[in-house]
Amino acid sequence: MVWCLSLAILSLIISQGADGRGKPEVVSVVGRAGESAVLGCDLLPPAGRPPLHVIEWLRFGFLLPIFIQFGLYSPRIDPDYVGRVRLQKGASLQIEGLRTEDQGWYECRVLFLDQHSPEDDSANGSWVHLTVNSPPQFLETPPQVLEVRELEPVTLRCVARGSPQPRVTWKLRGQDLGQGQSQVQVQNGTLRIRRVERGSSGVYTCQASSTEGSSTHATQLLVLGPPVIVVPPKNSTVNASQDVSLACRAEAYPANLTYSWFQDSINVFHISRLQSRVRILVDGSLRLEAAQPDDAGRYTCVPSNGLPRPPSASAYLTVLYPAQVTAMPPETPLPVGMRGVIRCPVRANPPLLFVSWTKDGQALQLDKFPGWSQGPEGSLVIALGNEDALGEYSCTPYNSLGTAGPSPVTRVLLKAPPAFLERPKEEYFQEVGRELLIPCSARGDPSPTISWAKVGRGLQGQAQVDSNSSLILRPLTKEAHGRWECTASNAVARVATSTNVYVLGTSPHVVTNVSVMPLPKGANVSWEPGFDGGYLQRFSVWYTPLAKRPDRAHHDWVSLAVPVGAAHLLVPGLQPHTQYQFSVLAQNKLGSGPFSEIVLSAPEGLPTTPAAPSLPPTEMLPPLSPPRGLVAVRTPRGVLLHWDPPELVPKRLDGYVLEGRQGAQGWEVLDRAVAGTEMQLLVPGLIKDVLYEFRLVAFAGSYVSDPSNTANVSTSGLEVYPSRTQLPGLLPQPVLAGVVGGVCFLSVAVLVSILAACLMNRRRAARRRRKRLRQDPPLIFSPTGKSAPQRNTSVDENYEWDSEFPGDMELLETLHLGLAGPRSRLEAEPELGAKTPEESCLLTTAHAPGPEARCAALREEFLAFRRRRDAARARLPAYLAYRQPVSHPEQATLL
Repeated sequence: MVWCLSLAILSLIISQGADGRGKPEVVSVVGRAGESAVLGCDLLPPAGRPPLHVIEWLRFGFLLPIFIQFGLYSPRIDPDYVGRVRLQKGASLQIEGLRTEDQGWYECRVLFLDQHSPEDDSANGSWVHLTVNSPPQFLETPPQVLEVRELEPVTLRCVARGSPQPRVTWKLRGQDLGQGQSQVQVQNGTLRIRRVERGSSGVYTCQASSTEGSSTHATQLLVLGPPVIVVPPKNSTVNASQDVSLACRAEAYPANLTYSWFQDSINVFHISRLQSRVRILVDGSLRLEAAQPDDAGRYTCVPSNGLPRPPSASAYLTVLYPAQVTAMPPETPLPVGMRGVIRCPVRANPPLLFVSWTKDGQALQLDKFPGWSQGPEGSLVIALGNEDALGEYSCTPYNSLGTAGPSPVTRVLLKAPPAFLERPKEEYFQEVGRELLIPCSARGDPSPTISWAKVGRGLQGQAQVDSNSSLILRPLTKEAHGRWECTASNAVARVATSTNVYVLGTSPHVVTNVSVMPLPKGANVSWEPGFDGGYLQRFSVWYTPLAKRPDRAHHDWVSLAVPVGAAHLLVPGLQPHTQYQFSVLAQNKLGSGPFSEIVLSAPEGLPTTPAAPSLPPTEMLPPLSPPRGLVAVRTPRGVLLHWDPPELVPKRLDGYVLEGRQGAQGWEVLDRAVAGTEMQLLVPGLIKDVLYEFRLVAFAGSYVSDPSNTANVSTSGLEVYPSRTQLPGLLPQPVLAGVVGGVCFLSVAVLVSILAACLMNRRRAARRRRKRLRQDPPLIFSPTGKSAPQRNTSVDENYEWDSEFPGDMELLETLHLGLAGPRSRLEAEPELGAKTPEESCLLTTAHAPGPEARCAALREEFLAFRRRRDAARARLPAYLAYRQPVSHPEQATLL
């Protein structure tokens, strides 16, 4: 190839002449494929007899000339041009039957043999470029039919040639592809579909176009996939005994469709009552003859062509029929002396209108039998089972279509209802691990069946019943604590009785009804105590931010001890606008109970939101639009705020929270109990020459809105309003100084009182410890030490508290009791946890041999402790409790 190129370059240099003659003119000839073209050459003399010469036509890229003519001898022609070239008009060359490959550069040469001057021996013609135009012609095309599975990719490739070079495009249903379609791409004549869908099937046309014409190729794309239901069945309503047809037509490739029909998930050909009356037609529709009431239901059509995931479509068939009795029993037992019911089993569509009854063949007149009535479903209600109820009864139901006739006769019999022969006691006290037997027996006609069940959360594998229908709890576990119900039932009635089981000697049960009231920079946590297991229980409140720190994801829980006898605690020092998790833990001398449910809350007035701790607060609080159009107007009595209610309220608007601030200070809560029906509010207690800002937050249930727009008002130039503001820092300085002085004086007085009470309490605590060492077994808790009201520890540490509240906790308890009454009265009353001489005598039997005596002593100790605790709670002032405790909280059952 290199030497051919060199020869061509050499020929070009020679054609210019050795003496530097001018470059010959370059000629361009254009022809069409299949036609002819003439390559001109004017090197021969125009007239006269030309000298002896040789004519040569060379083509660039060919080693030898393609045409050589010497005199009258036959020309020498290149095999590719045989039969297609000849001389015309001197040395010009005519090419017939042009081909696309004939396009290129040609050169004409004439060699004069009778010239004596060497430089005149030959002459070179100019280069001629032949351009052969041809219509587009495909070199590569996809198959005419192509099958592709659904959801798979496919590539269709079209390659065309021609002169000029054609442009290849793709079309589907007359629309160009590859323009703004994410699933279809067209590039350089190649069509790519990322995911073939059912809608991708069709005829794809590849078109190659140029100025010389165009050529097309079509490929039909068939998508292999499950059927698609194009005509689903529709709900139908027919009368009984009528024929019904449910349509179902599907399309698919391959089209070898098979239709299956199901009634309520059962193939219709597997239902005996339908086999002889049902047919599936070729078009997929279901034909049902003589519809019956039992034929009503949901019918599902499932077309299939053998590929996975066949579709389905359902419709409901409603059968209308007169009211009819299904199955009237031959005998109906009624309880003696109790309320009884004679039922009329009816089905009807349209719905039942009324039922008529006959007794002993005569129409029943209810007004002749006091207390008798007819129920909503047509049943006959007998107020008192006696001899008046004996007889034979028949019922006839009716609806808007009439009736199918009366029912068979049922004969009423009087039977004895269940009656308890032996009932369980109201309460049972037993130690954990022991055995507890609770009797329960009953009689009746027929003989009743006795069953036991735990109210609420049941037990698995622990409750047993002996041959006498008594409940056996062996061994008695903590989970058996609670309310148990004994039920006696026979064919005529069902009666039940219950008892409470107290399992002593266990760790406390979980606390319930944990609620959190958010406060500015704090929260008030309250709960209902669970059963204490027979010992004094104490509580601790655990809390942590909802958003965990990355370096302490599981070790940032903080616990606060709760004073003795309290069921609430104020948690201070919380970050505002931060969601916190709260949980309460109960402990006694035997260990810790389970943690309570986790409750979410945040300071600054957001309400409690019980939720899973793993969910962010934005997912637990659906949107509630804020109040609209808040404006502030100055009046002689204060600032009058006016607003419009929120546009979007999920259920019912509970109220608003009013916030305010002075200048650049932080927002403070002014009123957290603004009624939801209010649309204006008077804010008194402002001072002059101050700029105030107000805003509202709406809440509905557990939903909280964003703050409303801010309303600004200035008291510049006005006199002081009546001082009744709730904003801290808004009081005049003289009044503020007096308040601060009073607080300091009160703090000193409280400190002196605490120190005096501390000295007395230490002596009293020493006496109690000596008495416990003589009566109680050694404790398993940590030794007594100085307790801190707040411990930052992990929940997985499982630490236990001391058996009594030492140090500050006992001082705080003494201070609370001291505030309730005179000191002399406090010393005269028995302490919480101390035993009177009479009650101490009850414990002397605990050391007696035998488990029965020890259990009796434990029960008496538990009842004595309950009396002492109730007496101590009665002496506490009302303002120390967040809310009134429930009576006997130790009896609360974890359901």
